[in-house]
Amino acid sequence: MIKCIATDMDGTLLNSVQQISPENKEAILKAQSQGIEVVVATGRSYQEASYVLDAAGLQCPVIGVNGAEVRTKEGEVLSSVPLRKEDAKKAADMLTKRDIYFEAYTNKGTYSVDLEKAVSIIVDIVVSANPDADQEQVHYAAGARIRDGLVHGIESYDLLFCDDEVQIYKLLAFSFDTQRLEAAAAELHELEDLVVSSSGHENLEITNKNAQKGIALEAFVKAKGIQLGETMAMGDSFNDVSMLERVGRAVAMGNAAYEIKSLCDVITETNDEHGVAKAILEVL
Repeated sequence: MIKCIATDMDGTLLNSVQQISPENKEAILKAQSQGIEVVVATGRSYQEASYVLDAAGLQCPVIGVNGAEVRTKEGEVLSSVPLRKEDAKKAADMLTKRDIYFEAYTNKGTYSVDLEKAVSIIVDIVVSANPDADQEQVHYAAGARIRDGLVHGIESYDLLFCDDEVQIYKLLAFSFDTQRLEAAAAELHELEDLVVSSSGHENLEITNKNAQKGIALEAFVKAKGIQLGETMAMGDSFNDVSMLERVGRAVAMGNAAYEIKSLCDVITETNDEHGVAKAILEVL
């Protein structure tokens, strides 16, 4: 019997226009009405995750920033696992040396030294994955990151590294130059206290080695008195692997990479075909 359902957001719960479909919403509400704990496990910050959940009229606990922060459905911080500042600085220097754009996710919000790039990179990623998407609609949706204060501009990331009140949860790097990204990843792997994952071919997600979705989900269900064997997780990408490998029922999206599908017990429909709803309804 499934007592907890964990779902990734991008490429999983969200469709190609970054929204939660009515079908997915209704399935989550039905699961919650039956006493099943539904938790969102995402690489997004709490602010960006709750922005989409609020728009859909849903309330869920959030395992955010790949497990670097866990919050209740009311937004109370339950735990956090930040990067050491010296590790964050070393990683930032490696990315800067290779001219790779990145953003810093912190306990004070998400920061970018180039707000125009913060929008354009999302547009490029969405359009490349969904060539038939309305580019104007995609650009407007991506612009919400800035308009609604989800990403803040900053002159230099050094201002974050030297601020004792700021915790660095994650560095999120983007590049469409695969070789450049792979070279950066290889160098970053030399830093022992970091883990490098990915939620797409064009990015790297750099967190504390103990900030992983699977580790955070394991602690979350244990606190609820739920076993991992009674937990279902759904995902589509490599930053979902740590939780897909731990749970009793692992579900890959129809749009997931082959490697992800091979790890899972079930393959559901794609994120544009309400695969989350189908997977949930199968276990109710």
